[in-house]
Amino acid sequence: MKKNRLGSSDLIVSEIGLGCMSLGTEESKAIGLIHEALDRGVNFLDTADLYDAGTNEEIVGKAIKGRRDQVILATKVGNRRIPGQEGWSWDPSKAYIRSAVRDSLRRLGTDYIDLYQLHGGTIEDPIDETIEAFEQLKQEGLIREYGISSIRPNVIREYVSRSSIVSVMNPYSIVDRRGEEAVFPLLQEHQIRVIARGPLASGALAAQREPVKGVLDYELNELMDLRRALQELERPERSLTQLAIRYSLAHPVVAVTIPGASSREQLLQNLAAADAPELSPREVELIRRVSKANQYTLHR
Repeated sequence: MKKNRLGSSDLIVSEIGLGCMSLGTEESKAIGLIHEALDRGVNFLDTADLYDAGTNEEIVGKAIKGRRDQVILATKVGNRRIPGQEGWSWDPSKAYIRSAVRDSLRRLGTDYIDLYQLHGGTIEDPIDETIEAFEQLKQEGLIREYGISSIRPNVIREYVSRSSIVSVMNPYSIVDRRGEEAVFPLLQEHQIRVIARGPLASGALAAQREPVKGVLDYELNELMDLRRALQELERPERSLTQLAIRYSLAHPVVAVTIPGASSREQLLQNLAAADAPELSPREVELIRRVSKANQYTLHR
């Protein structure tokens, strides 16, 4: 498995990681999938305190017990439960981040987190206070690096100019190319790398699945037309699934992509992209011609 440096940090990540959100809560099955991924060269695991109300972190923690040195462990913070209130509340305050990190460390069964990410963010947040929290956690050795998970260009620009983030997690796929225009050039200029989530667009670009609804800027019929157009680039050793993952990795700002998997079959299909032929510049250009160069309209 090829590995890339995450920004200017010392974090060296497998180009294909594992997005743990879709592993489910069946512990033995989820742990088995994580172990298989690690055995096949994956070293980057991404979870969040939000997923299954902390259960996902607990499962990841059990899976990496005895293998912590093999893993670049990423989790997220910013959403909290308030007793008596429904759902989650957004809280990027310094006090909450410093408290929440200790809960994540306990659930993950580790004394440090490799990459701690702000799980969202708005332009109205106390951004300097949030940054100060992450910087203090870094100085204390509780985290190695920090980043943000955001789709808001205006928020991303603030963190690029005011913090020492090493990564931005952003949705990026053939059907969601918004980052190419809005934020990737800025991140590349500042040596900040992208963690590309959703390369298969919730299965819309998976070889083994037939879409039943449209996504983002594509009606179902447009999505089916796109899939047919992409068949021209498929090869025996590169299915649509692997083509889609390789497209996300073709952009130089992307260090790692994190497709999710809820079954061994899905996991193996995703990881096969590591051995599939990389896209040539001509193939990348063809994909961009047959897909939409969508753009962010809000929070620019």
